Amino acid sequence: MADPDADRDGFREGLESSKGDPRVLLVLNAVLSLLFGWMIVAGAAVVGLVEVSLTTVVAVAAGLFVLTLVMTRP
Repeated sequence: MADPDADRDGFREGLESSKGDPRVLLVLNAVLSLLFGWMIVAGAAVVGLVEVSLTTVVAVAAGLFVLTLVMTRP
């Protein structure tokens, strides 16, 4: 039977050399920004700062999306 740890170094090298697909990161960033934007707006609505609306959630999500892009650029 083959040793399962025999290919461990090759797997690690493959992961470290992979740059990934930037489209996946952009989609993941957009989805998470929308979820976090909704949570922020919902929390602000509980306190009474804003009303929950699609426009407010999209505006907060767009701000989070851009902030994330700027902070993660090399």
